[in-house]
Amino acid sequence: MRITRTVPARPVLITALAVTTAGSLLLGPDTAVARPEPPVHREAALDRHTAARAPLNTAQRTLAAPESALGDDNRGYPRRQTLTPDPENPADKSLKLGLTPYHSIAPKLNALQALGDRVSVEVAGRSAGGHRLYLVTVTAPESARQARAQARMRELIEKAPALAAKSPEIKRSYKAPVFVNNNIHGNEWEGTDASLKLIERLATAGDGRTRDLLAHSRLYFNITANPDGRIAGTRANAGGFDMNRDFVTASQPEVRAMRQIMVDKQPAVMLDVHGYVNGTLIEPTTPPHGENYEYDLFLKNTYANALGMEAAVNGLGYTPGEDGVQPVQIPFRDQEEGWDDWPPIFTPQYAAYHGTVAAHTVEIPLRVNGSAYDTLPVTELRRRAAINVDVAGAALRATLDFVQARRTSLVADQIEVFRRGAAGAAQVPVSPETVPGVPGIGPEDVYTTDFPRAYVIPAGRDAQRSATAAARLVDHLVANDVRVTRALRSFRLGGRTYAKGSYVVDMRQAKRGLANALLADGRDISDKVSVMYDISGWSLGRLWGATVEPVTRGSLVAAPLWPVSGAARVGYVAPRGDLRLRLDDPREIAALNSLLRDGVPVRQAADGSAIVPAAARAKAAAAARTYDVAFDATTAKGTTPLHRTRVAAAVTAGELLALREMNFEVTPVSTQVLNAGFDWSAVDVLFVSAGLEYDELGAGARTALDGFLDGHGLVGRGAAGAALNSAAGLLAVKPVEGNGDANGVVSVVNSGSVLMRGAPSHGFVYAPVWFTDLGPGVRVEQAYGSGNPLVSGHWRPAEDGLGGPADAAGRAAVVSGPQAVLFGTEPLFRDHPKGEFAQVGRALFSMVQASGSR
Repeated sequence: MRITRTVPARPVLITALAVTTAGSLLLGPDTAVARPEPPVHREAALDRHTAARAPLNTAQRTLAAPESALGDDNRGYPRRQTLTPDPENPADKSLKLGLTPYHSIAPKLNALQALGDRVSVEVAGRSAGGHRLYLVTVTAPESARQARAQARMRELIEKAPALAAKSPEIKRSYKAPVFVNNNIHGNEWEGTDASLKLIERLATAGDGRTRDLLAHSRLYFNITANPDGRIAGTRANAGGFDMNRDFVTASQPEVRAMRQIMVDKQPAVMLDVHGYVNGTLIEPTTPPHGENYEYDLFLKNTYANALGMEAAVNGLGYTPGEDGVQPVQIPFRDQEEGWDDWPPIFTPQYAAYHGTVAAHTVEIPLRVNGSAYDTLPVTELRRRAAINVDVAGAALRATLDFVQARRTSLVADQIEVFRRGAAGAAQVPVSPETVPGVPGIGPEDVYTTDFPRAYVIPAGRDAQRSATAAARLVDHLVANDVRVTRALRSFRLGGRTYAKGSYVVDMRQAKRGLANALLADGRDISDKVSVMYDISGWSLGRLWGATVEPVTRGSLVAAPLWPVSGAARVGYVAPRGDLRLRLDDPREIAALNSLLRDGVPVRQAADGSAIVPAAARAKAAAAARTYDVAFDATTAKGTTPLHRTRVAAAVTAGELLALREMNFEVTPVSTQVLNAGFDWSAVDVLFVSAGLEYDELGAGARTALDGFLDGHGLVGRGAAGAALNSAAGLLAVKPVEGNGDANGVVSVVNSGSVLMRGAPSHGFVYAPVWFTDLGPGVRVEQAYGSGNPLVSGHWRPAEDGLGGPADAAGRAAVVSGPQAVLFGTEPLFRDHPKGEFAQVGRALFSMVQASGSR
């Protein structure tokens, strides 16, 4: 679920609202709507007290190559398979609620397939915890020939939308794809059970409406997007990730599976079933709206379906007095701000960029998780869960009615989304005229952008900080179904010549909205709304370490470009002499760590790179293949030995994964772990950003920590890292916390030191921190840019007028000294800003060097 701020409604009054991540207040029928300060979902507030402790095997599964398990288009439907049951798990948290435990899902799906010829089950992948992800397709039977025809029409819709718009075959026989995503937050269970009930009804219903629905649509159900969390009763998966924040990065295997479903199935309509907001909350959202959408088409359909779901849910007859269920609310209609669709990190918002023209988060009403799960009687929990299943089922059934009634127009609008992209057509701003039937549209709802003609990722070592970073970015774009081409020879565009091998993203493509959402700088929207629900800036063009250049003019007609299905490999080892490995990218750090673990004697050069002796060429070649990095020939002689680095880490889940992505040997720690007794001899450096509070340590734990820090280094991030530094007396600085609601992409100025050499000129902040009153020996490694350092995102001063970007301008963002490096930025945030990772890697190495650890 999300967390929102209740504000005066636009055309109608909100009856009641109760929401919180940790819990919800169930309002009575006569409770007036309050206007609290925005309980926006801020990870920083939670992470400061909670350290990630995901086991290493979840990271290994997460970082492994994804399984490709979905069936191809040459097979018809049904696609039956017998699923092997999972062992019964009496600890599954679903059981207490009277809901379907994960171990019962496979037998249930086997039974549903046996009911007839309408239900198919495929395994879409595996979770971070190793559990199967089940995709169920419900449709009328199709021969292999008919399935191929559907695939051909689907491809025509995306690849040649102008032709698709004129196709009588598509209008007559294309099956509208519908995607229902359930349980992405593991402790929001009931969508799974509602979907299983609906599938069973659809499998056997003999009425004409059901037959017609299944003859003209394909219904895809992701039964549980988060089996790890479903079993454990946690919002996050086994890796500690909130996956409804991960769609830009796709760091988690479950998110990559959902992404592939959207790419392969191209849904026109989708629901993402969550909990718990009372009354049931059904999107569309408040402003700001994603500026890269074809929002007129999206709003028209999403609002219309929301009205149908509202009628169906309210029509169940539940009341505030008897059942504790408030009437439905639709944020676009009933709120002013606080529940936005600006970032594509959420499932429905990401789906819109794959042509989904009606996409909703649906928040079912009655809370059963958090403290309610632990304190309410089982009978009350099961009563609430049963109502929630009923409400989710009503929303699902209403959506199917909507699809059945509007199939032709929904498909036509999806085609139009893609046609505008392919043609380079202008967006259509929303207004009462362009979106008739939607009340309350005002200038606050108008968000559009100017798409560049293309983005170029230049080729050549001189053009790129890291060829490895460029290759990773290209692979990521392709995985998101963004079309990328590569130059067969040099070419000119926008008045500049680009070298052979440069990658080009032609913005005249069906999914230009997604391409731009990923690559553009974004926008500073601080003056648009007072509060944002989550992140407001995320540019891969600025944060992923590759050089990305928007080109606003020029023609690509004669450019020698060839489509690619992935980046060319950049792994290379010079044939003779000592070798130089740049350390600008997480894969380069990972390669270095693999060599150090193998006992290769590596030294650091004056420019910060790693010098590998010629005698280790075979091991370097293996690392180059594994991590796709380049070892160039060099005559430089490194001066400082680099050592195997074992890290004790009190960090967030995203940071823990990022450290493991860089191949550091990491032992998660926390206040609790240290108080239980910790063997400091097994680690070389401490990294703290969350979950380690010095004043909560017992006397013995504090003495042991002080002893470790007396001879070893600290890398700290954010308020928690700075607080530990102050308590331990390592680095003489004063940390200043900016507005805790701030986040986004910022400009930075880097020092010329080893720590920051080659670092990008942009960083990411989330509750930013800066440092003043710098004492002797403190070095400014990075400073916030002058003026307004915010490039894109949302960063205002706090209510007292302090903590805004003007206060941070020119201030130290990263500082270092003999015993500590402190970050006020978020270089590992949610495993996302890949171009920033190496800053932390270098900081960890520098602290080990300073202490002389081995």
